[in-house]
Amino acid sequence: MESAAARTVIVLHSYHHQNTAKIAEAIAEILGGRIVAAQDMEPGALDQCDLVGFGSGIDSGKHYGELLAAAEKLPGAPARKAFIFSTSAIFSEAKREADHSVLRNLLQSEGYPILGEFSCTGFNTNSFLKYFGGMHKGRPNAEDLARAATFARGLICSEDKGE
Repeated sequence: MESAAARTVIVLHSYHHQNTAKIAEAIAEILGGRIVAAQDMEPGALDQCDLVGFGSGIDSGKHYGELLAAAEKLPGAPARKAFIFSTSAIFSEAKREADHSVLRNLLQSEGYPILGEFSCTGFNTNSFLKYFGGMHKGRPNAEDLARAATFARGLICSEDKGE
């Protein structure tokens, strides 16, 4: 029997420094999933998956518009579960909760139970930061990628429990 983890699609929009792509790759390696660019995602691409992840950087307190637009195209998901991830210049649990709220509410309104959410700091050279060499250079780092892998293993455990 094929595990749900083997039937995973990760919808990704990674911009600037490919911070979020690094996280997506760490998660996909554990889940055996495939990564689809948000702008290329067609709703039918999710027909055979049991678990779908949505990730991008954070722009003005929410996921990038390209990822939100892809999520808006999705049909209802009575048998599909989701997870959310992001990278941003500033990280805290409370900030993640707020930053993910637009995407979380959109997915839940379409019937996607959210199995988990992950976020970490990413290298940022937006706005005036570029004149100072940016902030959080080298992030996500090996520790962040290890935390993303641990997060992915937790998703497998959630799937195995039927949550």
